[in-house]
Amino acid sequence: MKAVVANRLIDGEVVFWKSGQWVERFGEAELFDSEAPVEQAVAVGKSQPTVVVDVYPIDLVQSEGRWAPLSYRERIRALGPTNEPTHGKQAEGGDVIEALRHAAGAARSTGRVDLIRRK
Repeated sequence: MKAVVANRLIDGEVVFWKSGQWVERFGEAELFDSEAPVEQAVAVGKSQPTVVVDVYPIDLVQSEGRWAPLSYRERIRALGPTNEPTHGKQAEGGDVIEALRHAAGAARSTGRVDLIRRK
């Protein structure tokens, strides 16, 4: 399964493709099980340069009976601009947020991230 994501031009917020328009919540995203509709959604999204930028498909995996982005980076993006549960998209809660928050390998809503310095 795949979903199509982009960044909204007006504020940089991650948005998800759903039936010809962009929605803010991953739980509302249209899921694709074949390549042709994904390619069409990406093409239409890229034809909207005044609305979104950086349109691309992401791979999904089933976690806790729900679909979630496969990559760690995309799970963080789907949760919103913060990992604080009282801010942004996470403040609204709901089953989709819980599934993303607790998906295997996903970022947790609490805890500290240690950065590794490159030499």
